[in-house]
Amino acid sequence: MAKVLGIGGVFFKSPDPVKLQSWYAKYLGINAQNEQGMSFAIFEHEKMPKNGYTVWSMFDSSTTDFEPSSKEFMFNLIVDNLEEALSQVASGGAQLVGEVQKGEYGDFGWFIDPDGNKVELWQPPQS
Repeated sequence: MAKVLGIGGVFFKSPDPVKLQSWYAKYLGINAQNEQGMSFAIFEHEKMPKNGYTVWSMFDSSTTDFEPSSKEFMFNLIVDNLEEALSQVASGGAQLVGEVQKGEYGDFGWFIDPDGNKVELWQPPQS
């Protein structure tokens, strides 16, 4: 039987993909390519932090975890410095959501991007 080996990408709609990509490039350093009306960035597995990994998770349809966004999804971005990343997106006009949570899996913080998507930032634990 064939098996899934990992997440190959996260895809979502935007009213202006190039503008949103420019925002992510400016405030989180995601340098993307623009082709045929879409923007995309490639993250190489070798550059993942030692304790970083990708999670595939389904939430119950009644969850409030994605609020205040009205979208049916939330995506997670791994960062090397959570506090700096949150400061950067806030300076770009993003709405910070909730308090930073620190735990055994690392540190987490959230924001709403210019298109209204809830984004979780994750700094994996150091060891």
